[in-house]
Amino acid sequence: MVRPTMEDVAARAGVSRALVSLVMRNSPKVSDQRRSAVLSAAKELGYEPHVMARALASRTSTVLGVMVSDLRNAFFAEVVEGLDAAAKAAGFNIILNTGGRSPSGERDALRSLLSFRPAGVILLSPVLSASAIEDAAEQCPVVLVSRTSRASTVDTVNDDGEAGAALAVQHLVGLGHRRIAHLDGGGAATAAARRKGYQQAMRRNGLEPLVVRSEHTDHAGEKAVQELLSTYNRSDLPTALLSGNDFNAVGAISALEDAGLRVPEDVSVVGYDNTSLAALRHLSLTTVDQPRIEMGRLATEALLERVRGERTEPVRHLLHPSLVVRSTTTAPFVKP
Repeated sequence: MVRPTMEDVAARAGVSRALVSLVMRNSPKVSDQRRSAVLSAAKELGYEPHVMARALASRTSTVLGVMVSDLRNAFFAEVVEGLDAAAKAAGFNIILNTGGRSPSGERDALRSLLSFRPAGVILLSPVLSASAIEDAAEQCPVVLVSRTSRASTVDTVNDDGEAGAALAVQHLVGLGHRRIAHLDGGGAATAAARRKGYQQAMRRNGLEPLVVRSEHTDHAGEKAVQELLSTYNRSDLPTALLSGNDFNAVGAISALEDAGLRVPEDVSVVGYDNTSLAALRHLSLTTVDQPRIEMGRLATEALLERVRGERTEPVRHLLHPSLVVRSTTTAPFVKP
């Protein structure tokens, strides 16, 4: 079916196209009688304003661009839920894409978002270079979630990864674990802080850190556990794992169970993010909670402050994580 146009609405209502445009922009210059006639005609025809076309014509936009690092990771979906709710409450819509966790893919994705001339852009844990992010900020306001920045033109929303990892280590140490390995996030923007928090907490407890290079994916979690199994005898394996995120923890648990090891009786596992995946009854993952919805809301609010010209100084939101204890952690098993 052909999409109805403003001209179609004008013809049905018996008014000019210019008047229809005024109604769609909610202009106060239109009488109630004519506004009612135009809206009735639009409803009969099934007409919806073309947001992008209107933005290009008026040089103002009610669209926010969002680039997601990994569409498979529930963490990003939950952040998007928070930012979308805040955007809609402010009269904005979002368009979303992904760069597939690749610098070149993200450059293309960001270029695509900017081609829509959005009011601003939110980037979720991008692997883009700092210079590419700062170049984008010269075109429109930019907010980073789960990524830091020193640029005064870029706002950020993060959780305290060092504190979150330390919470996980302290929980495991309190249960009696001494051999605790960290499956880190590799080159992910959040990995360094979590790795540092883990290492510092281990040393504070007089324990030797063991960092296994990994990534924030389930496949990488499986691979990291397989590496541990090929390196250590069963009796020398770490008794607990701190995964870089929940997705990684799922892969780690899968590999442990495939190897005949029980979670948590043989190996305890802690994730990071507290996504909806972690709360599923059959998984019931102990994990570090990031307030995902709140992070999305804060990102949108920071962006709109820039869009409206209410602020020029950068904001650096740093949220405090908490630990959610479920069924994947217990005291280490001691053989009689």
